[in-house]
Amino acid sequence: MKGPRTFEEQTECIVEALLSDFLGEDEGFAYRSLETDSFASSNAGCTPFPCSLSAVSEREPSAGAEASSTFDSVIIASRLRRLGDQYNEDLEQPAQRIIAEVAKGKVEEFGVMVDSLSKSWSSLNPELGYERAFLAVSVKLLAYLSRKVPAVARRIQLVELINGNREVRGYIETRGGWVSAQESPKFFCWHLWLCSFATLRWLQCDPVF
Repeated sequence: MKGPRTFEEQTECIVEALLSDFLGEDEGFAYRSLETDSFASSNAGCTPFPCSLSAVSEREPSAGAEASSTFDSVIIASRLRRLGDQYNEDLEQPAQRIIAEVAKGKVEEFGVMVDSLSKSWSSLNPELGYERAFLAVSVKLLAYLSRKVPAVARRIQLVELINGNREVRGYIETRGGWVSAQESPKFFCWHLWLCSFATLRWLQCDPVF
């Protein structure tokens, strides 16, 4: 089966991978973990994460196809989760506000809160940039809500939030798209020393090609 081709389809697969990990759901990749974002050599032929679009990676690319065309949502989700781990602010108050608003049917409060927290964080750390801050905060907040109130986390429209944010989408696409984030463990780095440290620790990824 062909993998997801559009930016929107890939974003959906990545968010589903994140949610399945955060909520502890079995979505067909129980043998994989976002803590170690690679296939073990013994699992090289296994079926990758099947997102809700029923789109999976091409395990046998056609002749002449480049290896980079293989899309793996689990690897990218792992990178995003580690990026989110860099955000260390207290999320209790923002989360409670989101929970209260979602209960009223206002699911857009998640996006409003992410935007506000991202701008505050990036203003204090100009080298970080709004786009990376946005991705980090949204993933960290989603993880927090998944632990606190799983039902609310499932209602969060993170796919639409990323796809509809011109700055964040542009940041990803101008750097080669989601597949580039998969191939380079330094894709989300902002400090030079973090980029040097990346392959050793928080963005570490075993080669898959």
